[in-house]
Amino acid sequence: MRIDELHNDALQLLKRLIATPSFSKEEDKTAGLIETFLQARNIESARLLNNVWAKNKFFDKEKPTIFLNSHHDTVRPNKAYTQDPFLPLEKDGKLFGLGSNDAGGGLVSLIAAFVYFYDQPDLKYNLVLAATAEEEISGTNGVEALLDDPQFISETNLHSFEGWSAIVGEPTQMNMAIAEKGLLVLDCIAHGKAGHAAREEGVNAIYKAIRDIAWFSSYKFDKVSKLLGPVKMSVTIINAGSQHNVVPHECRFTVDVRVNELYDFEELLEIIRKNVECDVIPRSMRLRSTNIALDHPLVQAGIRLGKCYYGSPTTSDKALMPFPALKIGPGDSARSHTADEFISVNEIAEGIEMYIELLNSVILVAGYR
Repeated sequence: MRIDELHNDALQLLKRLIATPSFSKEEDKTAGLIETFLQARNIESARLLNNVWAKNKFFDKEKPTIFLNSHHDTVRPNKAYTQDPFLPLEKDGKLFGLGSNDAGGGLVSLIAAFVYFYDQPDLKYNLVLAATAEEEISGTNGVEALLDDPQFISETNLHSFEGWSAIVGEPTQMNMAIAEKGLLVLDCIAHGKAGHAAREEGVNAIYKAIRDIAWFSSYKFDKVSKLLGPVKMSVTIINAGSQHNVVPHECRFTVDVRVNELYDFEELLEIIRKNVECDVIPRSMRLRSTNIALDHPLVQAGIRLGKCYYGSPTTSDKALMPFPALKIGPGDSARSHTADEFISVNEIAEGIEMYIELLNSVILVAGYR
């Protein structure tokens, strides 16, 4: 297939995805669109829940595999939108719409690259495409469920992680995120004693929480990563009290912790619990910091293409993959989750060509036309 045809097909698919709401856990219709797109090109696909996946035509279980992954769920549009978030509006070289940048541009570009290589024989690597769900909420029914699925494991020979690597399509301005911070979300509970606000009675849980919050806002962890910088803690939610004249007995708050590769979660929790009085309850220990070695073939291919590398402060489905993964794609992370989200049409075209060039360099096939 010609490159200009791939560009047009990817753009039209992205417009259909934008026009179809796909909030996390509600991605069934966009999963259907992706299935239909692949079927129209005679590509056999499979589906687990709202995850759609396919493997190249000449898949060989004896070869190593590159997993091409991005997500098709979106956050809900924020109230600052000035236009319909589900209207795919193309204007001044930009395509506006919810999910256009995060991560629609990367998703359709990866799909286009997969289509390009799908029926080429004698590839050095297998290719497995996976358009997955629930990334925006770090849900368990997305890529994690797919990688644990017995049918997927059997058909892709994922009995051992040896020989597997991944390209994760996220907006990185087409530079290489070779590492990313882990995410540890903490639910904290400060305990007091209820009393009447008019009298000197009770123990105000808000005041106790304030002392702990001050520690979270000022504490500096010793180990600073060259790629990912320091651990960052942010208090993002707080709730307490039931009415104005009652001293609250409990104050709950949430802390978002972005963890570099120099700390494991257990060590971090031990430090935190030694320094605060409140109860500290982690929601999940799954989203740990990840990195891919500089000498990995995918990274080396990117370097040959002139791509720079960096450490990403944001977490993606890369964290849930038990094999090396490179996060790279069209778009800009700074636009993600913003009002009037957009991606430029040129970014999609460049993303497709970048993915093809990157894969071409690794799997050693003839250059594309």
